[in-house]
Amino acid sequence: MRERIAETLGDVHWSDLRAHLARDAVIIVDDALDLLDVGVALAKNDVPSVDAWIRAGKLQKPTAEELTRWSLDASTRFLAAIVQPFVLIRRPPAKALS
Repeated sequence: MRERIAETLGDVHWSDLRAHLARDAVIIVDDALDLLDVGVALAKNDVPSVDAWIRAGKLQKPTAEELTRWSLDASTRFLAAIVQPFVLIRRPPAKALS
């Protein structure tokens, strides 16, 4: 299962996520967690682990502020993995002010 999820792992543009955001299927995974570990836990319906991560704020839905900020920059890219019906993403790194 981990290998199957790893095959879906890659960078995606903001525009690639819009349809998934519209169906409320995007989950942000905290940098402290391994994206593939989270994917496997979701796929195996590991409720105790997933619930603990949600309670700790390590799995979240994007906020309205994040969605607005990301939509303003078409070059925004995310590391993502697919675990049907969800798309797991990392927040993009903060851009330095010039």
